[in-house]
Amino acid sequence: MSNPHQDHHTLPAPTVWPMVFALGLTLAVAALVTHVSVGIVGLALALIGAIGWWFQVLPEEQVEQIPLRPLGDRAAPIVAVSTRVERLQLGEAGHRVRVPVEVQPISAGIKGGLVGAVVMAVVALAYGILVQRSLWYPINLLAAVAMPRMALLQMDVLRAFSMTALVLGVIAHGLVSVLVGLLYAVILPMLPRRHMLWGGLLAPLLWTGLLWALLGVINPGLSARIDWTWFVFSQIAFGLACGFVVARAQPVATMQSWPLQMRAGIHAAMDRDREGGR
Repeated sequence: MSNPHQDHHTLPAPTVWPMVFALGLTLAVAALVTHVSVGIVGLALALIGAIGWWFQVLPEEQVEQIPLRPLGDRAAPIVAVSTRVERLQLGEAGHRVRVPVEVQPISAGIKGGLVGAVVMAVVALAYGILVQRSLWYPINLLAAVAMPRMALLQMDVLRAFSMTALVLGVIAHGLVSVLVGLLYAVILPMLPRRHMLWGGLLAPLLWTGLLWALLGVINPGLSARIDWTWFVFSQIAFGLACGFVVARAQPVATMQSWPLQMRAGIHAAMDRDREGGR
């Protein structure tokens, strides 16, 4: 171990001779498929590189002194800590472990998406009633995703009831919510602890920022009609509700807990053979 109070490090001096030697050997071998003159040049370079490399090391090794920063400017020494870390365990029957060991069931993602859809709808409808004085305004804006021209309509039209907008809004809201719920079920087990923080706060903020940027380019009219403060609140409400349902679900073990014959698919072939013998 080097002395921390020394003012330099002693390192082998840089040299080009190993590269010259390697180039010579490459040309010498290339002569087998090219011309003998290439091999002569290659052997000469290899010999020159070997001699130069020899005198770089013997009879005395060439070194270089690398100055160090003053002691006060150097990084602090590494201090060992006693924090416990989680260690990976072997999988079933000593096989390589699969991460995550357990995952949330697909049904949890569907339920979480539906519950989150209801909670987010309550927040959106509250915005429509309290701010726009219309229950249908947020629904019509949601339908404008499928019918972009609706975003350009007058405010009184957006506040009015539309059966087409209601059907499109409910279908779009339900499908997107279920898909996001499934995404929560897949991703949350892979994240560190505090799933409610990831799914309830960080993910809605990232999703809202991405949507705000995309709508500003794709449909500026719709982006201008959206109250982004209420939109963030609705997304956080969805994330908290969906994340709570997904996190509370009973996880299921991954395939590594299956017997070897099931992982290899042998049991299916055996079942077919048995059925064929009957």
